Amino acid sequence: MSRFRLMLTAGLSMTLITACSQSNEPDIASPSSDTSAPTPKAELEEDASAIVVTGRQIASPVMDAPMPISVISSESRRAPPPASTQNIVVTGTALRAAHPDRIRPYYQDVGRDKFTSTSENPFKIARDEPVSTFSIDVDTASYSFVRASLNNNALPQPAAVRSEELINYFPYDYAAPRSAQQPFSSNVAVFPSPFTVGRKLVRIGIKGYEIERATRPRANLVFLIDTSGSMDAPNKLPLVKKSLGLLLNQLDRNDRVSIVTYAGSAGTALEPTPASQKDRILAVIDQLGAGGSTAGAEGIRQAYALAERNRDPNGVNRVILATDGDFNVGITDQNELKGYIERERGKGIFLSVLGFGMGNYNDALMQTLAQNGNGAAAYIDTLGEARKTLVDEATSTLFPIAKDVKIQVEFNPATVAEYRLIGYETRMLNRDDFDNDKVDAGDVGSGQTVTALYEIVPVGGPRTMGDLRYSKPAPRTVAAASSEYGFVKIRYKLPKSDRSQLISTPIDRRIEFARFADAPQDARFATGVAAFAELLRGGKYSGSMTYDDVLQIVGAARGTDDFGYRMELVQMVRAARTAGSMAKLER
Repeated sequence: MSRFRLMLTAGLSMTLITACSQSNEPDIASPSSDTSAPTPKAELEEDASAIVVTGRQIASPVMDAPMPISVISSESRRAPPPASTQNIVVTGTALRAAHPDRIRPYYQDVGRDKFTSTSENPFKIARDEPVSTFSIDVDTASYSFVRASLNNNALPQPAAVRSEELINYFPYDYAAPRSAQQPFSSNVAVFPSPFTVGRKLVRIGIKGYEIERATRPRANLVFLIDTSGSMDAPNKLPLVKKSLGLLLNQLDRNDRVSIVTYAGSAGTALEPTPASQKDRILAVIDQLGAGGSTAGAEGIRQAYALAERNRDPNGVNRVILATDGDFNVGITDQNELKGYIERERGKGIFLSVLGFGMGNYNDALMQTLAQNGNGAAAYIDTLGEARKTLVDEATSTLFPIAKDVKIQVEFNPATVAEYRLIGYETRMLNRDDFDNDKVDAGDVGSGQTVTALYEIVPVGGPRTMGDLRYSKPAPRTVAAASSEYGFVKIRYKLPKSDRSQLISTPIDRRIEFARFADAPQDARFATGVAAFAELLRGGKYSGSMTYDDVLQIVGAARGTDDFGYRMELVQMVRAARTAGSMAKLER
């Protein structure tokens, strides 16, 4: 009997393989696929040992793949007389293995990221241009994009690297201000530059006043969510949903949330709803899907209109845009969008931008929107980054303690021959902009720290430019010529005020350190981050620095690292040493 079963199974396998190989038959054993006349029921009943073979063939788009066959045999129970042997049913499915390199599971662009290209700030002669003015910047989008690129084993394009955003990604231990009425404390240090022997670095650090949770203002938030087809990727719309879910957990019961979505058109998905109704808000977010073109400008218009209708005069009114920046329907011109957002900013409604995705990320547009909307721009590449931005730093992301913050440094030509500001190229201001309260500048959120670094060439040090033949020698009539390198002024407005206030501090030898190793730990770490950024940008002003030198600096100055951000930087520097110069196109 066992020999019979073995022969029967082998025969059935051959029969099934032969049937599956005929691709023109959609169903191997279906009566409808048989061109011959159907077998009468009487004939089947006469043959008690008849065999019925059933199966299904599933075709894949790729027809040259191997086709494994799975055959499951069902043996009849042992029956005493042969005449009563039960029918045997064999089932099988023909499967074609898909080629993962030929089928993309979701929308994916490569190499279409857009950044605004700017030249690095050059050295300037202090005698000719003694004043440097710029707007504060607390964006961190560049750092996250650099990390995402290195995680793909590719160096970021130089335009994607903004030195100040890498430096300011990390919190620093500066002294906190005493009250919200003077919301800044300044911290200045001077120490030797590791880039070039004989030069020095000036570190200017400020820390914003931290609002207590119990006293923070109410929030009227409009989530503006891009649901266009370009958002159909795991690191885009699905990550947007998870990120906004994390943010909801940080809101108070009295805060209100609205949702506007846009694809080919825009519309309100959720009218203003108390944050206490978290399940209702999440239900709307969870049901969102991606598809269609991108009417971003119309989405922005509707989001601002919704925020204005429900504006809280005593609270924070903010639109939070979550997108990859791929606007392709309606208004797409950056200048036109900039003008619209500037006008809405005057009504007390701010705009923050959360960027998602890679390959089609429009950073240039995102920066324009955030900088002119009195908000920050962040790039969310992982759920961990969403947690940092929207949970750990939620109060600084949502609640400003000062707006239109500007810094102006006047260098003393008697002690400083040349200087350059590291980063902030997109934030430079004219000298007369500093005292003009009509000129917009950056905002600082609750508890945020901001750091700026200048590299200076002391008089008699290694200059980058020689004197001109007909130039006059530097005057030495300044009373403090021997003790001051310069003077720092910070101008800001309180969130509900239109008049600026001023704080200032000198850069003198009392805060100078003779050795780099003796400089404050945070100052040395910020210097290492700046060196990393300069190398990624091409190393024009980084002297003889290498990635190994950066590792040595940041490793020695890592200090307290509760969340592991600084250790992550160490891994990024190591990745940069072996990363390719261009992202690989996966097919």
